Amino acid sequence: MKRLFYLFPLLFFIFHLSFLSAQPYDPSKVNKKAVQLYNQAIERAQDGNLIHAVGLLKQCIELDNKYLDAYLSLAGVYGQMKNYKASVENYQKAFAQDSNYTMDYKLPYSIQLAGTGEFEKALDAINDLLAKKPPKNENSLKACNYRKRCYEFAIEYAKKNTGRNYVFAPQNMGSNVNSTESEYLPSLTIEGKELVFTRRLGAFNEDFFYSKKNATDWDKAKPIQGEVNTEQNEGAQNISQDGQLLVFTGCNRPDGFGSCDIYISYLTDKGWSEAVNLGGRINSDQWESQPCLSPDKQSLYFASRRAGGYGGSDIYVSQMQANGRWAEPQNLGPAINSKGDEQSPFIHADNQTLYFTSDSWPGYGESDLFYTRKGPGGDWSVPVNLGYPINTISHEASLFVAADGKTAYYASDRSDSKGGLDIYSFELREDVRPYKTLWVKGVVFDKKTTQGLPSTVELIDLSSKLLISKVQTDEKGNYLVTLPIGKDYAFNVNRKGYLFYSDNFSLSRNSPDSSYEKNIPLQPLEVNAAIVLNNVFFDVSKFELKPESQIELDKIVQLLKDNPTLKIEISGHTDNAGKPADNLALSNNRAKAVVGYLVSKGITPQRLTAKGFGETKPAADNKTEQGRARNRRTEMKVTGR
Repeated sequence: MKRLFYLFPLLFFIFHLSFLSAQPYDPSKVNKKAVQLYNQAIERAQDGNLIHAVGLLKQCIELDNKYLDAYLSLAGVYGQMKNYKASVENYQKAFAQDSNYTMDYKLPYSIQLAGTGEFEKALDAINDLLAKKPPKNENSLKACNYRKRCYEFAIEYAKKNTGRNYVFAPQNMGSNVNSTESEYLPSLTIEGKELVFTRRLGAFNEDFFYSKKNATDWDKAKPIQGEVNTEQNEGAQNISQDGQLLVFTGCNRPDGFGSCDIYISYLTDKGWSEAVNLGGRINSDQWESQPCLSPDKQSLYFASRRAGGYGGSDIYVSQMQANGRWAEPQNLGPAINSKGDEQSPFIHADNQTLYFTSDSWPGYGESDLFYTRKGPGGDWSVPVNLGYPINTISHEASLFVAADGKTAYYASDRSDSKGGLDIYSFELREDVRPYKTLWVKGVVFDKKTTQGLPSTVELIDLSSKLLISKVQTDEKGNYLVTLPIGKDYAFNVNRKGYLFYSDNFSLSRNSPDSSYEKNIPLQPLEVNAAIVLNNVFFDVSKFELKPESQIELDKIVQLLKDNPTLKIEISGHTDNAGKPADNLALSNNRAKAVVGYLVSKGITPQRLTAKGFGETKPAADNKTEQGRARNRRTEMKVTGR
């Protein structure tokens, strides 16, 4: 009994402390000087001077550590500054003093928790609010339920993507690119050596700047040369992969069709040309913006609020026609566009992976970054969220991914920003990368005169026989074609009055780190002009044509139909492995197989000759495997016109 008696005072003391700490918050008892500082802090916050507001609110708390409104407002200001950790700490200090008075703040508290990646705690906070004191205001209730769905999505996404060693570590591109102003919307040429971006100058003007990569760093950014930068507003630009075209958005211009239109500028010897409005087919009486050219410059993706869409802003694509004009834009459909806003389309150099933002597809809040892939039939896959921490509770604006498929660029106002938005680079998580893409570039020219030739360059998937890209060279014969790895390609160059040129790139098994430079001499269509048919294939020691050969053989069929008097010789050649007699027979049978295919397509036999030369006319030394591979070939020669 005596021990129990001694416990009673202790239990009473603990109960008394608990009762005192649970006393409800009374704003009327707050220190008057703290209240004056608080009112000043609110004014500073409303003026946008958040740092000053933080200092004043801290002084309030020093004067009165029971001042809950100061804790709550300090948490809110830290949230605006994206200092999520400090925001969470101050909300928790307020909750610890009076859970009832502060219950309404569980919604912003949950948002700050989500900002730190604590999605399960954020869900607990919002569920606590909905269970104990659901908002009576309809908009507030909608906001709670919206955030709840976001947290549930984040938790489920994390469960499905466990075990990855991904570290999100954006690197500021430095003071040569970034300034005290805001820089955003980066885009690069295919080689990754020229960066073009938008810089805000003052309150309203935006201009385009560029920086070139040297051996170790980026050069000091300069305004792009020429006539495209004006006193009017230019923004949301994208440079073509070959660096020759710039598409961008101009708003409220005299030649505009709507509030914002899409324009194009061409690179000339004197810099970028004066901007040209892309016309009433691309532009409507509504808002068009954020254009992006496909790597072959045959497709133009953009965002638009024109009538007939699925929501606010939809993504459209227009195809370049044979006459050099853009076709009527096509909505990408409900597989991508939703009842909300889809914006910032970016088609990667692989010409198959499209990144965009959406505020309606399930995500982390506001607008997130997604990707989708174009299938063989042209259909788009279900959009995939890029996940946390690439996507956050805030608005994700745009993304650019380099040809290597792993280096990404975006704009952010992170803590190490030089001022406003800065451009950062980071390594993209492996499962959301596009296909690594190489490229081939060069000049097409007349073999006799060496003059550049405007020509058509085609890239075809050998396995599916689908045309991957069809590029027109410029007037000087310059071209660039992208090569996504993982497939084997036929490469053809065509011009009327010349023999076509063929090559192939085997990238299904090999993944070279270097790209290709290939200058292509086209031979005038005349007697004795000859080419190697690089895309005619046979199995070892066989003479049955492989299915992949059809692409090349159909080119010969078309050539003969376009030139009805043309006569050709198909010749077969081997290396020196095996018996000469066997090689001669094999080469002869292979030449006959090609001729047989041409006849089956309607070419008269009188125009065709088949001849095998075996190992007697080597094109290279047979001492190396590379040389022997060159000797195993099929050729076509013009014998009459």
